[in-house]
Amino acid sequence: MPRAVSGSPSSHPGSRRDPVPRPLPPAPSRGTASATLLLNATYEPLCVVSSRRAIVLVLAEKAEAVDSAGEFVHAETISLAVPVVVRLTRYVRVPYPANVPLSRRAVFTRDGQTCVYCGGSATSIDHVVPRSRGGTHTWDNVVAACRRCNHTKADRSLAELGWKLPHPPRTPSGAAWRLLGTRTVDPRWREWLGVPESVSA
Repeated sequence: MPRAVSGSPSSHPGSRRDPVPRPLPPAPSRGTASATLLLNATYEPLCVVSSRRAIVLVLAEKAEAVDSAGEFVHAETISLAVPVVVRLTRYVRVPYPANVPLSRRAVFTRDGQTCVYCGGSATSIDHVVPRSRGGTHTWDNVVAACRRCNHTKADRSLAELGWKLPHPPRTPSGAAWRLLGTRTVDPRWREWLGVPESVSA
């Protein structure tokens, strides 16, 4: 009967050549692929990071969880709730642009997803002073509107229709608005962003 060759996998089951695969670490939760709101040490909204990045910051004690989801990630020695909002433990000075970017989503957020003309659900944006009459595509001339009001108004002025705005449109300010101009709002962030309850996720 032939002898096992010295140094073969069968004689050294613990060697690097061992063909038996080692157990893999647990797969990350789907929650680690979601987004987390990152706050400065002063609770000012900074940006949105992946939940995986937020977990790394918390484990490194560079941030602390402020609000968490119902999902957990498990490691060999710890179990951690997936953070929805985290706050940096040290203040970070971040230079922000002077103006809030104008976007359809940001206009909807400012106006609470509501048509400024009738109070219905907004589906489009409208230029108060029509562009065909010299109106500008700026914060003080763009509002959220429903399809019906937008179609009815067309290129006419408010005076011609006898309509009035509940309040003049203004440029929003603050770090939260710079953040909201480009992404969807998670309902669990509202407390920190100060956005209307009508804004959907």
